[in-house]
Amino acid sequence: MVSTRHRRSGIVPPHILDRLAQHAPDDIKQCVLETQRANEALQRMRLTAVTALPEAADELRRTIYDAGHTQDLPGRMVRREDEAAADDREVNEAYDDLGRTWRFYKEVFDRNSIDNHGLALDGSVHYGRHYDNAFWNGREMVFGDGDGRIFRPFTRSLDVVAHELTHGVTEATAGLAYQDQSGALNESVSDVFGVMTAQYAAGQTAAEADWLIGAELLTDQVHGAALRSLARPGTAYDDPTLGRDPQPATMAHYVETRQDNGGVHINSGIPNHAFYRAAMAAGGYSWETVGPVWYATLNDDRLTENADFAQFAGVTLANAREHAGRELADIVSQAWSDVGVTPAEV
Repeated sequence: MVSTRHRRSGIVPPHILDRLAQHAPDDIKQCVLETQRANEALQRMRLTAVTALPEAADELRRTIYDAGHTQDLPGRMVRREDEAAADDREVNEAYDDLGRTWRFYKEVFDRNSIDNHGLALDGSVHYGRHYDNAFWNGREMVFGDGDGRIFRPFTRSLDVVAHELTHGVTEATAGLAYQDQSGALNESVSDVFGVMTAQYAAGQTAAEADWLIGAELLTDQVHGAALRSLARPGTAYDDPTLGRDPQPATMAHYVETRQDNGGVHINSGIPNHAFYRAAMAAGGYSWETVGPVWYATLNDDRLTENADFAQFAGVTLANAREHAGRELADIVSQAWSDVGVTPAEV
C-alpha cells in the first residue's frame, strides 16, 4: 500500500505560490490564496487519515472523475478504462497520461503500477476554482484548471503527471523522507522519472529531449519555459510576476533555508543536473542507460530513508558498477563530480 506520510504541496512549489501571492494582479492573487488554503487543508488531511485505495488490478485500469470545481473528491465518474473519449479535454488528457505513465513503468522496469501490486489509477479533474496545482494524494491524481493567466490546466503536461505519480513509487520503495537533502532527492526522483516518461512516450533520445518539467503549463503571458530545467537549473523562468527560478545546479550554490521543508523544490536541481549530465554523456535513450541505475537505487536497501546527496550518489555508483559496468560507472561518477557531490562509500 502506498504511504501518505510525506507532506507535499503538489507540482507547483511553495516559493512560486508565495511569490504570486505577493506580486500577481489581484484576481490572480485570489486564485493563489485559494490554492494555498486548499493545499494546507489537504496536508492536514494527509496527516490525519489514510483514504481507502482503489481496488488493485492486474492490468491497466483507469477511472477519471470530475470534481465539478469543488474540493470534494473524487467527484462524478466520467470515464473508465476502455470507454470512448469524453467531450472534455481535461478528462481525456488525464486518462491518456495516467496510461502513458503506467506503460512506462511496466514496459521499461516491469513495475506493476505505482505500488508494484497492480494499483488502479484514478484521477480527478476540475478540482476547485482556478486551482493552480496538481498532486498525488496517496490515492489518486488531482488536477486543477489553473488561473488561465499564469497557469494552464494541469492535465496538459505528461511529465507533471508522471512526476506526481512517481512520488507514489518513491513512497513504495525508498520512502525518502520529505525534508532537507532526502526531500530534495524525493523531488528530484520525481523530476527524473517524469522527464523519462515524457521522453519514452515521444521516443526521444537524451540529446533530443528538452529536459523541462511543466513546459506546457505556463501561458504565453509568462517569461519562462517551464517550472524547472534539468539541463540548466536556475533558468526555467525569469518573470516579473513569477520571479526567477532559484534552483542551483551545483553544491557551490546549495540553498540553506527552513522554507519548503529545507528547500526540497530548490536544491533538487543538483541531483537533477547530475542525472542530466550522466544521461547526456551516456547518449541514446535515458531510460535504457542511466534510468535503470536510478531505478535500482530506489529499490536498494543500502539507500536509507534519510539519505543525503552523497549517500544517494554512492548507491547510484554502486549500482552502475554492479549492473552496467565500468564505462557507465565512470559516467555516473563524473556527473556527480560535476555538480560537486562526492559519492559516499556504501
